[in-house]
Amino acid sequence: MSDLYTLTEKPEAEEIVMIAGWRQWADGGSISSGLPQYLIDQHDARKIGEISIDDYYLFQLPGAQHFLRPLVRHKDGYTESLHNQRNEFYYTEVDGKGIIIFLGDEPHMNVERYIQTFLAAAKELNVSRVYTFGGVYAQVPYDKERHIHAIYSNPEFKDELLELSIGLSNYQGPASITSYLCKRADEQNLDVIGMYTFNPMYQFGSFEESSKSIHIENDYMGWLGVMQRVNHMQGLKIDLSDLENLSEQMILNIDHKVEQLDRKYPELMVQEFFDRLRDDFEEQPFSPLEDIWEEELRRLGDQFFPSDDE
Repeated sequence: MSDLYTLTEKPEAEEIVMIAGWRQWADGGSISSGLPQYLIDQHDARKIGEISIDDYYLFQLPGAQHFLRPLVRHKDGYTESLHNQRNEFYYTEVDGKGIIIFLGDEPHMNVERYIQTFLAAAKELNVSRVYTFGGVYAQVPYDKERHIHAIYSNPEFKDELLELSIGLSNYQGPASITSYLCKRADEQNLDVIGMYTFNPMYQFGSFEESSKSIHIENDYMGWLGVMQRVNHMQGLKIDLSDLENLSEQMILNIDHKVEQLDRKYPELMVQEFFDRLRDDFEEQPFSPLEDIWEEELRRLGDQFFPSDDE
């Protein structure tokens, strides 16, 4: 505990993992910000702490006011609400395993202090491993499993990640917050895995012509892909059936949008574009053998040993 963060509760589960995301620039498909909030809501996770927002955020930078300043709401001159940046820890348990969900705002400055504070809180909470998510937009099929690349703090993760249809990043350039976190976590012997999804976005006209674009705000298929892998790697039993249903509905909605665009703008040859995209795309499905066997054994058990309710 320090002035840099506060904890109102320290969970006592034998095994605790953390799922962390930020409202950040690498947030394609809202996988970094939307997925943690979804998990918080789905599991009625309770807030157990936060990182102080002091000294991490800018209020004024010429040309960037809309991206930096807190959001305010007025009514008849009265200030009803002011939404500052937040960096909050939530807690829930699934089948006896502790899960801390962190959702924060990527810092504008003092990133070293921010990351050291995050790591200190994770250690005090007895976190054994941290999973983070990021997303980048790309022209990939919307109805195929997302390609996922990873970065990590522990070299021993390499083979395990490759077995789960996860590519290993060779990116070089400006660091993301997870890149920074992985390096500092390695120095402190804390395991961190950052997964990045490639999320669909298509622009068939100029950027001003929003009617000719397809933009997926919440890429549920990307969310599902990373959570399947987290479940598998940690032996968790987080129910993903809702994400499966949301993914199926998302595909149907985009199918409808594609049909509309194809009828309204035949010169764009939208359907032909997606046909070529699918032909050139190599899907990397997630199907670990042990999960398949477990599902099949459960099905056979239900068939030959029905429950009393049946």
